[in-house]
Amino acid sequence: MAVYDLEEQEKLDDLKAWWQQYGKYISTALSVIAVAVVATQGWRWYQSHQSEQASVLYQAVSQAGRNNDVAKAKEPATQIEDRFAGTAYAPRAALLYARMLYDAGDRAGARAQLQWVVEHSSEEELKTVARFRLAEALLDDKQYDEALRTLDVKTDDAFAAMYADLRGDVLIAAGKPAEAKAAYQLALAKIDPKSPYRAYIQVKYDALGGSAS
Repeated sequence: MAVYDLEEQEKLDDLKAWWQQYGKYISTALSVIAVAVVATQGWRWYQSHQSEQASVLYQAVSQAGRNNDVAKAKEPATQIEDRFAGTAYAPRAALLYARMLYDAGDRAGARAQLQWVVEHSSEEELKTVARFRLAEALLDDKQYDEALRTLDVKTDDAFAAMYADLRGDVLIAAGKPAEAKAAYQLALAKIDPKSPYRAYIQVKYDALGGSAS
């Protein structure tokens, strides 16, 4: 029994010596891990909380849109952009609000919302949609050079025909039929042959002396 106690004491002494030498490093490592875990959990909670609040504001903008109430959409749209710009709801709310403003005749306000999406959204598809609508608004305001610059970006193939077609419209309005014809030709090359939209582009291309295809 005494031998057993002696061996146990030796083990305890060794453990104490080892802990005195390495314990502070282990404690530091554990503290770092604990902080990282807490930070990760806290960030996830924060993101979830942000998303929930942004969702409520987005629903308010959406409801105002269904009721065609531009005034009622202003406050939630402003809040979601100011407070929750990093959420997926913010650019979608801005696109909805931009459409409402445009339909109400506030083109400057609509352009501002669309520009916000271009500058703040992390989703390329939303940026592409916003640029297209922004170029349409600039065309309506006869700001042809700015509209062309807005369209002068690389886009996904799914949007290539739409961009080329709108570019043709801008060039026609700017008095550049030869360049417009080339843009319409590109649009025809990019669009799905079965798309009903193709016929619309074809009419414009033929009007500029193009041949039916």
